[in-house]
Amino acid sequence: MSMIPLTTRGAERLKQELQRLKSVDRHAVIQAIAEARAQGDLSENAEYEAAKDKQGFIEGRILEIEGKLAAAKVIDPASLADNAGGRVVFGATVDLEEEESGKALTYQIVGEDEADLKLSLISIGSPIARALIGKRVGDVAEVQAPGGVRSYEITGVRYV
Repeated sequence: MSMIPLTTRGAERLKQELQRLKSVDRHAVIQAIAEARAQGDLSENAEYEAAKDKQGFIEGRILEIEGKLAAAKVIDPASLADNAGGRVVFGATVDLEEEESGKALTYQIVGEDEADLKLSLISIGSPIARALIGKRVGDVAEVQAPGGVRSYEITGVRYV
């Protein structure tokens, strides 16, 4: 498995989810299976099947998170300020101005599991993040969007 970049916040969220899955969700589904078994015939027991399906999902998610955390390279964005030299790198928060509309935007470049556009967190693998990586304040990034090419001027780069 290749290295998976995560911010410290993203790694902490995965650890919290793993803890919840192991200590709360796993025990709840075991209890649901036991209750469904107590109802008798398992061959036509919908509650039993649903609980077993949920158990499979939980166990699969636990394995997935454990694998991601084992392969994670946790990066603290605040520690990047000295080494990044003002460039856009993983973990950076980037202030942009869309050249056509003049609209101001702010995004933080994060790992795949952390991305949430509603919170202005974009994945390192997204087209806009790929266009921004390596650029500096004043540079223009061109992004191929479904509606055509969009240009964004970088107005600020922060490591928070």
